[in-house]
Amino acid sequence: MAFFTSEYECKLDAKGRLVLPSKIKGNLPEVSGNQLVIMKGFDPSLVVYTMQEYKKIHSKFAALSDFDAAQRKLKRQFFKNVSEVELDGAGRFLIPKGWIEHAKLEKEVIVIGAGNTVEIWNPDLYKEYLIEDSEEYSDMAKKFLDE
Repeated sequence: MAFFTSEYECKLDAKGRLVLPSKIKGNLPEVSGNQLVIMKGFDPSLVVYTMQEYKKIHSKFAALSDFDAAQRKLKRQFFKNVSEVELDGAGRFLIPKGWIEHAKLEKEVIVIGAGNTVEIWNPDLYKEYLIEDSEEYSDMAKKFLDE
C-alpha cells in the first residue's frame, strides 16, 4: 500500500503537465509502474490514485446494478470523472483539460499527500478547505478517531 504525506508547492507547465514531487514519486509502489488514475474530487480538487488503490474503489462502483436508475446514475457520474494517466520519463503526467477546469488549477498548485491518495489543489481554494483552528482539529480527531 502506498503511503503519502505532506504538502508540496508545484507548478503546471504550459501543456498542463505536473511533475510529481520526488517524495511522492518515491512512494509509488513498483506494481503500479507508470500508471496512475486521476479523478475529479468531491471538493474542487483532483485526487490521484495508484492503480492498486483505484481498483478497490473501481470494483465497488462496477458492482452497482445497471437495473436500478439511481445506481446507474451514480456509476455514470463516478466513471466519467476518472482518467488514467501515465508518468513520463521525467515523472510528469498530463492533467486532462476538464480536470484542470474542475479544480480551477493555474500555474501554481499544491500537491498534498493524503494517506493512500494524493490531492492536487489551487492554492487559494486549498486554504478554504483547511482546518485553521486547533481546537476544531482536536474535536474532529476525537469525533472521528475515537469511535
